[in-house]
Amino acid sequence: MKKVRKAVFPVAGLGTRFLPATKAIPKEMLTVVDRPVIQYVVDEAREAGIEHFIFVTGRNKAVIEDHFDIQFELNHTLAQRGKDDQLAKLQRLQPLPGQTSFTRQQEPLGLGHAVWCARELVGDEPFALLLPDMIMQSEKSCMKEMVELYDHTGGNIIAVQECDPAEAHKYGIVGRGEETHNGFRITSMVEKPKQGTAPSNLFINGRYILQPEIFAILESQERGAGNEIQLTDGMLRLEQDQRFFGYHYRGRTFDCGSPEGFVEANVAFALARHDLSAKMAGAIEELLGDRSSGKAPSAG
Repeated sequence: MKKVRKAVFPVAGLGTRFLPATKAIPKEMLTVVDRPVIQYVVDEAREAGIEHFIFVTGRNKAVIEDHFDIQFELNHTLAQRGKDDQLAKLQRLQPLPGQTSFTRQQEPLGLGHAVWCARELVGDEPFALLLPDMIMQSEKSCMKEMVELYDHTGGNIIAVQECDPAEAHKYGIVGRGEETHNGFRITSMVEKPKQGTAPSNLFINGRYILQPEIFAILESQERGAGNEIQLTDGMLRLEQDQRFFGYHYRGRTFDCGSPEGFVEANVAFALARHDLSAKMAGAIEELLGDRSSGKAPSAG
């Protein structure tokens, strides 16, 4: 069984829900506190032991490549000014030479198509897939737990979380089978089931470990919902020949592809920082107090 060494990050989306902010800045480079969203997702993959980071990009995304490159002028300036802590922080986040690869998704044909665009860089290996809109907050990273499950079971791994059963029709839902290690066997997958028909309330939350056979399936996959090549459709075909397992993630997930999820992530990660938590908590309490009393927000 081959080790999971590579991760794919589909970052070609336009981010239209964040216009005008994303007119010139990729949505993945919007910051949660002091780090771009994409940095959180790459850090999660790195914690799981991933060695090669593959970005499927689009036009106007070159700044993502620049972010993961060395900026000699910046490093030199920080060193000259004695800002050793900031320099060390940048160096810890810096991938090693040859660890990053970039390829283009030249048409917006869906997540399945974006994954297929990474086929030559992934090769004949299992790979992790992390949707960059979704950032996680937990003591142990979601992907690290998934890799541990994969090392025990092989096959394909999907991370899932609980949702309100009344909301299950809005998500991709899996059926839960027998327990195994820190996960369970997936018995079915349904994309946005009709209300009252979902096999469980466990929804797919944007983290996957997939076998390379998915690429041949996606190459011939017909377009599905939204006239796009859907990854879930491809996984349903792969499920006919290979096992799928679920990891029940119990941390927090923030959908930074939506304004409300992005703001929530900023609040949550700021409150988790020892240097920011007290001030942020006080500011939030004051704002909530103003809101409940109908007081207009202060200018300062």
